[in-house]
Amino acid sequence: MAIEIKIPSIGESITEVTLASWHVADGDFVEEGDILADIESDKATVELPAESSGTITLKVEEGSDLPIGAVIAELAEGEGSAKPKAQEKSDDKATEKSDTKKEEAQASGSDKDLNHPSPAAKKILAEKGIDPSSVSGTGKDGRITKADAMSAQAKPAASKSESKSTSESEAPKSFGGSRDVRVEKMSRLRKTIAKKLTSAKNETAMLTTFNEVDMKPIMDLRKKYQDQFVKKYGIKLGFMSLFTKACTMALAEIPGVNAQIDGEEIKYHDYADVGIAVSSDKGLVVPVLRNAEQMGLADIEKEIARLAGKAREGKITIDEMSGGTFTITNGGIFGSMLSTPILNSPQSAILGMHNIVERPWVVDGKIEIRPIMYLALSYDHRIIDGKESVTFLKTVKQYLEDPQRMILEV
Repeated sequence: MAIEIKIPSIGESITEVTLASWHVADGDFVEEGDILADIESDKATVELPAESSGTITLKVEEGSDLPIGAVIAELAEGEGSAKPKAQEKSDDKATEKSDTKKEEAQASGSDKDLNHPSPAAKKILAEKGIDPSSVSGTGKDGRITKADAMSAQAKPAASKSESKSTSESEAPKSFGGSRDVRVEKMSRLRKTIAKKLTSAKNETAMLTTFNEVDMKPIMDLRKKYQDQFVKKYGIKLGFMSLFTKACTMALAEIPGVNAQIDGEEIKYHDYADVGIAVSSDKGLVVPVLRNAEQMGLADIEKEIARLAGKAREGKITIDEMSGGTFTITNGGIFGSMLSTPILNSPQSAILGMHNIVERPWVVDGKIEIRPIMYLALSYDHRIIDGKESVTFLKTVKQYLEDPQRMILEV
């Protein structure tokens, strides 16, 4: 019996998605739960699992834009261990090695199909650069499971002499005077990002104010208590949790920065849902820390790590990126000295962090070398006045330069 595989509903407002990539080839045998494809919506990428075991027939190509409910494949239910077509395209040596193992297995009275990875395992092995023929499967009929692939280790890197020989034989990459132009389809996520940023620039009265922060106090704090923090909470104390804490406390003091325009009304929030901008392979996403004002530093660090991990794996959900009231973005991890971040609509403000550079700094009338970071606050001048924006940024600076105040909440 053939089962139609359709694009599932992944959000109330989403009517169309893109089939970003297939994890299986036409004619593959898949098991229930195997990931068949990545489906990309306006805000996130979700995985589509197989509802049951069987042989799959693909109906659409990667990159296709499809409505919700569209049929993308058929699954002929039944058991089997047919080798996937993608596996048949492996090099002759790997095939020969696999065939030898099969003969040995048959000679010993076994008909197990060795080194046959599940689609999920195949993807993991490909990412690791591991030949499936070098992995022993623990699944049914000798199949390589996802767990086998996760635990598999790549062969040690070639020696320096071998690497040198290889690099010398390869021509260095160069433009070489070529006038070729490569055209790629804009991803659905990138189109959404472009639309939102253009809208923010065109529909708000955006302005940016700056300040600078002496990072030595919080760097000293981290250095003094890092080992104890890790031992107690199982996670490192980073700058982001301290900045988030400073911002939530400043938002409580200057609520206009945490407000939003809704038609002819202004919404003031008595909570702080802080978005943390995360760079992923598919673009910038902003997962949200709910009620960040109620979190301790360890809770903030753990939630950031959880959400950032899901974002980079393309598994973050739309709900986890919706409804923020304020955003923090850190261009400093890429080396940015200063920037004017764009608002994350409908929010009214966004804080930009930057790299830390040693600069001359006056302390008690004397010049010292201190680690300094420039901060930027972009805000919607329709709702936030200059006094509020400057006061907010100054308050964040004061908390960071005297972190004990954040801990004592004074």
